[in-house]
Amino acid sequence: MSTYPLRAPPSAYPPRREPARTCPIPSAISPAALKAVDDLFRPRAPGNVLIPRLREAIHSLDSKMASLMSQRRDLESRLEQAVRLQSPVLRLPSELLASIFIIGVLGDKEDDNSESTDEEDMTVMLPALMLVCRYWLEVALSTPLLWAKIAVSPHHSLEKARCKLGRSKSCPLDISINFGPRTEYTSSVTEQVVHAMDLFRPALWRIKSFRLSVPNRPQAHAVLLRCQEDAPLLEVLSIRIYHAMQDDNYSVAPLPLFNGRTPRLRSCSLTSFNFGWNLQLVSRLRVLKLGGYFNTHTPSTNTLLGILRECPQLEELALRNLSDVDCAPCFSSSEEFEFPVLTKIVHLPRLKKASFYYAGIALTQQLMAQFTFPNLESLELCYLENVTPVLQLVYTQALTRLPLRHLRIESSLFNELKLVNLLRRLPSLVRLELVDVEDASSGLLRVRGFVIYSSVQLADPLPQGLSSSQPWACPKLESLTLDGCTSLDWDSLRTFVESRLPANSHAYPRFQGVQPFRSSHPPITSASAAAAAHERSRSHPSPRKPHPIVFLGPLRLRAIDVTRCTQISKEMVQWLRMYVAEVKCERAKGVWGEPMP
Repeated sequence: MSTYPLRAPPSAYPPRREPARTCPIPSAISPAALKAVDDLFRPRAPGNVLIPRLREAIHSLDSKMASLMSQRRDLESRLEQAVRLQSPVLRLPSELLASIFIIGVLGDKEDDNSESTDEEDMTVMLPALMLVCRYWLEVALSTPLLWAKIAVSPHHSLEKARCKLGRSKSCPLDISINFGPRTEYTSSVTEQVVHAMDLFRPALWRIKSFRLSVPNRPQAHAVLLRCQEDAPLLEVLSIRIYHAMQDDNYSVAPLPLFNGRTPRLRSCSLTSFNFGWNLQLVSRLRVLKLGGYFNTHTPSTNTLLGILRECPQLEELALRNLSDVDCAPCFSSSEEFEFPVLTKIVHLPRLKKASFYYAGIALTQQLMAQFTFPNLESLELCYLENVTPVLQLVYTQALTRLPLRHLRIESSLFNELKLVNLLRRLPSLVRLELVDVEDASSGLLRVRGFVIYSSVQLADPLPQGLSSSQPWACPKLESLTLDGCTSLDWDSLRTFVESRLPANSHAYPRFQGVQPFRSSHPPITSASAAAAAHERSRSHPSPRKPHPIVFLGPLRLRAIDVTRCTQISKEMVQWLRMYVAEVKCERAKGVWGEPMP
């Protein structure tokens, strides 16, 4: 065995690493890099050739973008239209939409007797509907009833009337020719109304209502002389002449209006128009209004009674501005009233409203004494001097049946005791209006007792006022007007208002003996229990309970009008507003008459 040490071979040691270089040299260059380096040295095209090409490319892109934007707008409009078609309003059938237009523009078609046609509202409403969309425009143009109300006036030209007349087709028409008493249109009124009537004359057969208002009688006669054809659909006729005092040459009636054939005429309003009092024109009416007849043109009592006999279904009667007739014997100064001899009484079972405005007390008394009015609901007596005889006639009718709800007395004298007696016979009265009456004293509202002479108390009591509760007078009265009644004092008015107030919040119940809200029966918790209770109720019916007692107390006053009542101060008005919902009064004025806040 050798003692020399062993020597490791070179392969036992790891290979020696060389230090890394800071900038490695690539072993090979890619072809793309070589091409980029070659482009740096390639010769470029001149600028005058490259710029037009770039501009052309940009212009091509702009054209494509504009085309795409146009397509986008087209798609957006089609999408919007498709979305709108999903709206319930636009899916309505044209017939239903036309009915909605008619209700919105014309309103309630049953109110044809009113002379206010709301032409201004129609002028604004109808064009607004037509501007919504094309579909609504087509529906409006194809609905004849929307164009059936035609007006000719200083504010409505004949061209518009001709256009509406064509669009109305064969629909019944509502014609209005309205020229007021203003003098600036007087010179051309005759020509305009004649042209208007020539336009409407071929359509007389389908006129439903005809209203004529002109300044003078010659203009009215010029129009009505062209109304000679039949009017089978005419229901409302209104002729109003503003200035007729000096037109004696036109006192003779023109030819029979509408050839005397108006089978459906129901409402007739004539003001200062002389029609010879032809009964054929004013027969079978439901509304009759006469006014503006003076001196020799005033109808007699027999003439008016003859007209009333021809209208047994009359519902409204209005007489305004008529000269009084001679009544023999004249009324005495005493309060005693003798009824005239009643012959051939006219029965008007459907008369609901009667108005006498400056019609003469003698004429009014003779008429009301000759007809009965068991269903009268509204009565107006204005400018009739002493209306005590008329109140006595109304009291006589109230002894049997009179459901009067509205009574108005204006600028007339009356016996206060007679009025109180009448009011006690009117339990259904809701509104009482006293305007410029001097006989309405404090005793009308205050509780009246027995007549006392010295220390002797008589047994004959005076009639109780409206504040008395034995029994209550006018228990349903809700509105009281005392316009210009300066004879009433504050104490009586306050007593009247307080008498209509409940003592507390639980007073004046509608029914007495009402059971409490909680039930005496055990609560039902299941369907089986409900079925068992139903079977028990069928097998053992409960005895019928008597009707609860109705409390006949007065209603609380809802509205009061004390305009031009100088004795009512501002503090008193404030007190009234504490207990009355609507209080109308004249505003306080300053030194120079200006309204104060």
